[in-house]
Amino acid sequence: MWGEDLNDFKSYILFERSLSSNTFEAYQRDCNKFFDFMNKNYPEITIHTVELKHLEEFLWQINLKNSSTRRIISGIRAYFRFLIMTDRITQNPCDLLETSRIEKLLPVVLSHEEIQKMLSVIDKSTYHGFRDSVIIEVLYACGLRISELLNLKKGDIYYKYEYIKVIGKGNKERLVPIGEKALKLLRLYIKNHRSKLPNIDSKSNDIIFLNKRGKQLTRQYVFQAIKTIAKEAGIKKNIHPHILRHSFASALIKGGANLIAVKEMMGHSSVVSTEIYTHLDTLHLRETLMLYHPHYQELNKNRSKKP
Repeated sequence: MWGEDLNDFKSYILFERSLSSNTFEAYQRDCNKFFDFMNKNYPEITIHTVELKHLEEFLWQINLKNSSTRRIISGIRAYFRFLIMTDRITQNPCDLLETSRIEKLLPVVLSHEEIQKMLSVIDKSTYHGFRDSVIIEVLYACGLRISELLNLKKGDIYYKYEYIKVIGKGNKERLVPIGEKALKLLRLYIKNHRSKLPNIDSKSNDIIFLNKRGKQLTRQYVFQAIKTIAKEAGIKKNIHPHILRHSFASALIKGGANLIAVKEMMGHSSVVSTEIYTHLDTLHLRETLMLYHPHYQELNKNRSKKP
C-alpha cells in the first residue's frame, strides 16, 4: 500500500538526513499527491513494480510550473532513496528521472572565470561603473536576491565581523558572511563614491546603492546593467542578477559546503529549494571524470584518431 511506511520515512528524513520537520511535511505532501495518482490510476502497481513511465505520467498530469515540479521531484526522489536505503526495493525508478527531467530545470550559472571577465570590462573610473562592479561582487559573494541587495542599508554592514544583515522573503532577517574582497570594495564605494553624491534623496539616505541623482536603484536598472556587462564580456548565456545568486550556491556546493549551511545563507525556507544545486555539482563531477579519468582519456584519444 502506498504511503504505509511514511512514519519510517519521517525518521529517515529527521534523524538520518538531519533535515527539518518542515522539509518532511513538504516531502509528505508531494509524495501523497503521487500516492493518490498511483492508487487511482494504477491500483495494481506497488513500490516494487513502479516504473519511470508512471512518474513521468504523474508529472505530466499535474503540469505545474518548473519550480513546483522540481520541488515535487525532490520529495519523491527522497522517498525512493529511503526505500532503497532500507532495502524495501532493489531498483530506484527515479534514477533516470534525474537525467530525463531535472537536468532540463537546472539553473544557469556562471563560472568564477566568467564573473571575473564581466568585472574586467567595467570602467571603474566612473561612479556608475565602480558601483555596478561592487553590485556584482556583493551578489556573487553573498548570494543575495536582487530585492535584498537594493534594500541594503549602511547599518546592515558589520565590518568587524564580516557579516551583512539581510531582510529576505516574508520579512525574515538573516546574517550572511561577506568575503574580505567584497567587503573592502563595499567600504570603498560608500566612503569614496556614494558619499560624494551631491543630492541624496531623504527617503534613500540609508540605502547603500544609489543612482547619480541620489535615489534608490531600480530592479530594472540592475537587470539591464548586468545583461549589458555580460554581453560586453562576450558571455552568451541569458544573464540576469539571479544567476549570480545561483552561481554563489553552485560554487559553495562544488567546494564541499554543507547543504544546510548553504540553505541558511540563501534564506531558503526549506532545504528542498537548495537541493537543486547538488544536481549541478553532479554534472560538474561527471565533467571532471570525463576529463581526468585515464579510461575516458583513452576513449577520447581513440575518438580523435577516427577519420
